[in-house]
Amino acid sequence: MPSDNYKIVIKADKTPAGQHARRFNAPTIDEVAVVVVGENLESRDIVLHRRNDRLQRINETHRSYDALQYPIIFWQGSETNKKVSSMNYYSYHLMIRENEDNHILKCRRLYHKYVVDMYVKIETERLTFIRLNQTKLRSEEYIHLRDAINTDGNAQNVGRMIILPATYIRSPRHMHEYAQDAMSYVRHYGTADLFITFTCNPQWIEIKQELFPGQSPIDRHDITARVFRQKLKSLMDFIVKHYVFGETRCWMYSVEWQKRGLPHAHILIWLVEKIRPNEVDAVISAEIPNVQVDPELHEVVIKNMIHGPCGTLNQNSPCMMDGKCSKRYPRTLISETITGNDGYPLYRRRSRVDNGRTTIVKLNQQDIEIDNRWIVPY
Repeated sequence: MPSDNYKIVIKADKTPAGQHARRFNAPTIDEVAVVVVGENLESRDIVLHRRNDRLQRINETHRSYDALQYPIIFWQGSETNKKVSSMNYYSYHLMIRENEDNHILKCRRLYHKYVVDMYVKIETERLTFIRLNQTKLRSEEYIHLRDAINTDGNAQNVGRMIILPATYIRSPRHMHEYAQDAMSYVRHYGTADLFITFTCNPQWIEIKQELFPGQSPIDRHDITARVFRQKLKSLMDFIVKHYVFGETRCWMYSVEWQKRGLPHAHILIWLVEKIRPNEVDAVISAEIPNVQVDPELHEVVIKNMIHGPCGTLNQNSPCMMDGKCSKRYPRTLISETITGNDGYPLYRRRSRVDNGRTTIVKLNQQDIEIDNRWIVPY
């Protein structure tokens, strides 16, 4: 109504109750994202005004759409006579080849926008195929559809239901199957012996050496993803095939992308021979290593495995909530690894009196002495 008066207030520091503390944090890098609105997959209204003054409507999945939307990238058009799927087509165009200059990979932000836009095209093509081939997919045999009709009691109210197969990546049924597989591992073998977090480092030499002059890792998420995939595969081979922690019974991992644009994996390992309490310190450490014995490890730990510092040393640290560290740092100094009340071990963190080591880090242009209370287990 004309007399209605609405007011919208956006509070950036407010998050819905019951959600993860950092789920709605603003990204810390400048990325490109797309939001597809609506469940009916309505086609975009793309109309061409031809030279003969006629109007022609084309579908957004048509290959000619690319040159119309991105004339800077495709200034000569994109003519081809081959018919392949969108995924194969764009995988070919985004691939890095020797002795061939791929100008698309040099467009930085425009390249990001192009990749995101074309991924929407790939998903639109997949969803359209599923919607038009429900009979071939035997959707009428799905138990969820029969349950909906039996529960409602009126088939006219069900409408036209489009059921996604379990093979559709990230669909509810796809994620449900993965969750059930994970629970079966726990049911058969108990809790996992090791929980390992593997994070991508944008300073890896394998990433930096593939960048074009003037580029940074933030300009090439394709390289970041590929190098991380290879590193993760090498890590799993190192654990599973080389028996670093002993013979592996089974394993699983989940890959996520952080708000700062880097992938990381959460890995669960089940071992044939369980790690005994007196063997924990030989596998996991939460102390500053000896710089004389292993200078390379010392450099890695000092650079990557120190939390904060936060608390009274830095109240502006991202981990601070209600004046306290949400990660419970600094931890307590103890001389031996013990099992906590919640079943998780309290790792050995020796004090200086007990032969523990310290190091100096920079914080706000000041030198601060750090001991083992601030070390993240590695």
